[in-house]
Amino acid sequence: MINSVLLFMGNPQQGGGGMINLVMMGAIILVFWFFMIRPQAKKAKEQKKFIENMNKGDKIVTIAGIHGTINKINEDGTLQLEVSPGSYIKIEKSAISQEWTAAINKK
Repeated sequence: MINSVLLFMGNPQQGGGGMINLVMMGAIILVFWFFMIRPQAKKAKEQKKFIENMNKGDKIVTIAGIHGTINKINEDGTLQLEVSPGSYIKIEKSAISQEWTAAINKK
């Protein structure tokens, strides 16, 4: 009879387990934010700054691997890119790879 009452009420020696679970969940969220969200936000901010600082004549590489020189910066968020003398394409500013552009300009 006593065993069935304890089974119904739960074990009184397991108090405080909810608080430990809450603290562990908070720690997991903190680690997730510190290692995943924060670096991505920082990289996005650097990419935005990089795109805003582009000028006519800069050599760039797109995320598709197209190399070219900026000929004109349009108001609608696009660029006119000269890929060979006299050959132009229109691309979005967001299609520029910061890493690859930095690599070709480093040489």
